[in-house]
Amino acid sequence: MVYKLVLIDACFDPLSYYFFLNPHSIVNKKIHGIKNLVIFATSNSSYNHRQTMKLYKANIIFTREKDHFEVVEHGYVGVENGRVVDVASSADAFDQQPEEIIDYGDRLLIPAMNDMHVHAGQYRNQGISMDMELLEWLNNYTFPEEAKFSDTRYARRMYSRFVHDLWRFGTMRTATFATTHLESTRLLMELFREAGMGAMVGKVNMDCNSIDALLESVDEAVAANEALIAEWNDPDGLVRPIITPRFIPSCSSAMLRACGEQAQKYQVPVQSHLSENLGEIALVRELEPESRFYGDAYDRYGLFGQTPTIMAHCVFSEGEELELMRRRNVMVAHCPTSNINLITGIAPIRSFLDNGIKVGLGSDISGGHDMSIMRVMVYAIQQSKLYNQKYRDKHFLSLSEAFWIATKSAGSFFGRVGSFEPGYEFDALVIDDSSLNYGNYTLTQRLERFIYVGDDRHIAVRFCRGQEIPEPRILD
Repeated sequence: MVYKLVLIDACFDPLSYYFFLNPHSIVNKKIHGIKNLVIFATSNSSYNHRQTMKLYKANIIFTREKDHFEVVEHGYVGVENGRVVDVASSADAFDQQPEEIIDYGDRLLIPAMNDMHVHAGQYRNQGISMDMELLEWLNNYTFPEEAKFSDTRYARRMYSRFVHDLWRFGTMRTATFATTHLESTRLLMELFREAGMGAMVGKVNMDCNSIDALLESVDEAVAANEALIAEWNDPDGLVRPIITPRFIPSCSSAMLRACGEQAQKYQVPVQSHLSENLGEIALVRELEPESRFYGDAYDRYGLFGQTPTIMAHCVFSEGEELELMRRRNVMVAHCPTSNINLITGIAPIRSFLDNGIKVGLGSDISGGHDMSIMRVMVYAIQQSKLYNQKYRDKHFLSLSEAFWIATKSAGSFFGRVGSFEPGYEFDALVIDDSSLNYGNYTLTQRLERFIYVGDDRHIAVRFCRGQEIPEPRILD
């Protein structure tokens, strides 16, 4: 934490100094000639002290609850210190005078997107190699590609493009798998920090059932995780580490146990894969015969909600596994494009919602082919309609539900993110849909059209934690 020390004296003009110290170490000490001592705590990333409020004017759309949109035509969002003060239909409704009013005219203002499952180390393979099921696909395409990230020059090229594409599609927060390589993972985290975008980044841990170039010992994995936790585990940081055992088939019992112990020791979140593929589930039964089901195996090692946890896919989760997920507050990262591309199946997303299980959406590059969470929403809705044809009691997703899942529900993993309710961090997108809005559409119809037929060219401005995010650099 950085503290601003303001010294006020009758004989001198006010002086301001910044100190990297604990104010309690000085506040009770006598300072000769100083009549007043004022200490302001500021963020260690910006050195800013209290800011005045800004108002953003636009057509505002967000979801407090999953069942309906909140819509304020030509309304105002008040933002102070990166957080929403309130939403109102008039500037006069706010208690304080704004420093500035930014008027976006007839454009839409919506919460930014969150990608809850994406593999940065597979970015180059996006849109290719879709002709195998999961386990063959990993061995033939994915593991050889991830091995290239031992070269930090290659990692810089791919990761800078990856971060740039997230920015393009309005994704301001991610839960990201890197690879097993420590230095390349550090580089990815630095690129996120430089861009001003939020991310939980996991150095992948795996010590079996993969190519030699990706395997590491348990001691190597623990040391690498310790290093990233020491460097990046600031509770208020936009970029943070997340413990990432790839999945049970690629982790020995010793590796899983070590990951669970680190997660709990440092209170670091966890991400992995769960019940994605029938062959994978059968393999887990062989590897962890004492476990009653796939999720139970993670739970035995402290990797299933003992700290905040994301499990991707969960296509075949049911019964006891769903109940344990609910009790442990495990979040599902629903990845509809990957589930189809890798011939997995359709996840029971309505069952997740009905059982009170948190859900976010994941692009799952490169099993998934599309980094736009807007389009992932569409795929999730479409697949829920197909699921409904077989299971008629499982109603398909509405647009507001899919939007809520992508914004407020997913954003809850990062804190108060994904809504324009008071106290939420201001992650937002300004949408210029003028080229789509030629038919006198309502505001919700305009949002629907943007989600279904719009693209990144309609995103005019992006915000993360109250800061406008410029286009990130692409590095060669």
